[in-house]
Amino acid sequence: MEQVATNNPYGLLQALQQGGIIAQTVFGILVIMSLVSWYIIFTKWWDQRKVLADAATLEKRFWAAPSLRDGAAKLDKNSAFRQIVDDGLRASEHHEGRLTDKIDEHEWVTMALNRSNASVVSKLQGGLAFLASVGSTSPFIGLFGTVIGIYRALINIGIAGQASIDKVAGPVGEALIMTAIGLAVAVPAVLGYNWLVRRNKVTMEAVRRFGADLHGVLMGARPVAAAVAAKR
Repeated sequence: MEQVATNNPYGLLQALQQGGIIAQTVFGILVIMSLVSWYIIFTKWWDQRKVLADAATLEKRFWAAPSLRDGAAKLDKNSAFRQIVDDGLRASEHHEGRLTDKIDEHEWVTMALNRSNASVVSKLQGGLAFLASVGSTSPFIGLFGTVIGIYRALINIGIAGQASIDKVAGPVGEALIMTAIGLAVAVPAVLGYNWLVRRNKVTMEAVRRFGADLHGVLMGARPVAAAVAAKR
């Protein structure tokens, strides 16, 4: 005996249609927050991966070079380490003959490298505040949709004069769907935020170590290869 296929009257599309502009707006906001969150997670992971990959090749590509200029030329132009080297060299070479000559060269180079490190940190941390905001606010946005759904269920009960299942199933289903969507947006954002923050600590430790070594070479006025030999 054939079973006649029937459409589910309590699915997501039906809930959005019944919920009207409010439910549709809440759903749209949550979808946008989710898409942006995943974009940030993947782009930040890629940026961190690139920095860590560059750090793994510094010994052969940079520290083995005869000079800082030659070492910088071997680094990718968009590399965070290349930016730090360029900033350090620029600070060291342009110290004399300017207003900055009143500042001790050691202090001036240190300030330049700190600013360069801060720039890298700022780039790596970009978007993390949005993830934290999504993780903390999306459940409440979903809860707003839940409240609206429950409110509509109570209105239907009042109009019908009785709490029949056909009057409340739609609005209650809409409320539960909004709650679930809010949690589905929040959980990946929170997990992604915590994961990226932990990876940022490892990434920035590699950047700071490089900056400290570079500072020693700039202040010691030694070739890079000689500095590496001294460290060994």
